[in-house]
Amino acid sequence: MAEKPSRGLADVVAASTALSDIDGRAGRLSYRGYDIHQLAGAASFEEIAYLLQRGAPPSRAELAGYREELAAGRATGALAAASLPAVARAQGPMAALRGLVSLAAADDPDAASNQPGPNQRKAARLTAQQPILIAAYEAERTGRAAPRADPELGLAANFLLQVTGQRPGPRTAEIFDTCLVLHADHTMNASTFAARVCAATLADMHSAVVAALGTLSGPLHGGANEQVMRGLEAIRNSAAGDPVDAVGDQVAARLRQGEKVMGFGHRVYKTEDPRATHLRRMSEELAGQGDDTYYRMSRRMEEVVLAEKGLYPNVDFYAATVYHYLGIPTDLFTPVFSASRMAGWTAHIIEQHADNRLIRPDSEYIGEHDLTWVPLDQR
Repeated sequence: MAEKPSRGLADVVAASTALSDIDGRAGRLSYRGYDIHQLAGAASFEEIAYLLQRGAPPSRAELAGYREELAAGRATGALAAASLPAVARAQGPMAALRGLVSLAAADDPDAASNQPGPNQRKAARLTAQQPILIAAYEAERTGRAAPRADPELGLAANFLLQVTGQRPGPRTAEIFDTCLVLHADHTMNASTFAARVCAATLADMHSAVVAALGTLSGPLHGGANEQVMRGLEAIRNSAAGDPVDAVGDQVAARLRQGEKVMGFGHRVYKTEDPRATHLRRMSEELAGQGDDTYYRMSRRMEEVVLAEKGLYPNVDFYAATVYHYLGIPTDLFTPVFSASRMAGWTAHIIEQHADNRLIRPDSEYIGEHDLTWVPLDQR
């Protein structure tokens, strides 16, 4: 008798990749062999996007050239720009981005080619355009004009400028840049796998990215950071006394009733998610610049969940308060994730196209056998 299939393909190796690797027991993540603890705070997001998409760390000249590519690639095209007002009125952020990225393909000169050169150029343009699309969507739905991108600023700083309307300080921009680095790739997660399945049919890069965006929009993959923030806000708003005490009491009660608390546990990591280590520190730093209530609530929640369930925070938990302190609207948290993960998605698509085989797994049939069909007039 054949072995039962793995539910959700757990522990099934679905592809080979040179892009990222996880050691779940040791709590390690690396990009192309570089440990995330070396990269966070030391490498810019542009350097990491180049590393993932082009295979090696850039030289100074290569990084300068790549930044010029990003700056030149910000324009999303006439069709996406013309459709933005109607899309922003009719759709939420993730659905809007799914459509806008698809529309941007119409004006991409390399859209139809999966060759290495065109794919690298499209990867840079998609990486440049995603934060622009998010900021443009936010400006359109709020009825204000987004500031123009500043050529002196990097991708992270320009995003904060355009979304919040305020020029970020150097350290604020550095913190957000580190967030983008931490989220850039993460092996064969659901959205990356969806992108590779699509790319394996020899669909173009924009189509594969749209598949990834659609997958990320599902609440079992994306959205946990938003749910973490909304949960903290709900407890704070309803607390009769100290919200830190309230969060401890409410979370302990929920866990004892068998309820799930968002932002904890991970399918791969058996110890602390290494990305959470950096996000916790950044949340604490930002909290120290003003109202630190949400950070203190988060710390108390972390203590309770570890004591009650032995679960550690994952990347989504402290990302929520970091993004909140940076002034990013809560329903844009998952779109922000997509702006970062665009570096990894496009790199995986390049890798799939370079050594392709159609991804076509088997399935186990569990339905009935040998039934007899009765025509309608005989029933």
